[in-house]
Amino acid sequence: MALSDPLNMLASPLTIIERSYEPHDIEAVVSLIDRWQVGLIIVGLPRTMNGSVGQQAEKVNTFVRELSGHTNVPVEFRDERLTTVSARRLMQSARTKKTRQKTRDDAVAAALILQGYLDETYREQGVNS
Repeated sequence: MALSDPLNMLASPLTIIERSYEPHDIEAVVSLIDRWQVGLIIVGLPRTMNGSVGQQAEKVNTFVRELSGHTNVPVEFRDERLTTVSARRLMQSARTKKTRQKTRDDAVAAALILQGYLDETYREQGVNS
């Protein structure tokens, strides 16, 4: 997971929620939403390389539908293709253990997804202002 700064200009990695049991996973996400007073949830949608919605994206959609039943915070999807690859490249020099690698890569990937959304929104606002 990642959060933006109060001005919605910079995304930073926050934490990783290790998937275990969906009700617990939902509770953990909702707890973070409440704690950080999240106003919008950006979810990476893992599309296939040709842009279609595959099996993993369907799992994400199912999880988001369940999450939406536990919070009133709106959700928007972002294409997350290649964000983990980008995160790995950014984190290559900081690696120590394989387990920590995945955790860091996922947190940085979440920040990259959010940063892409923030950058796009900022550009749109600049053009429309």
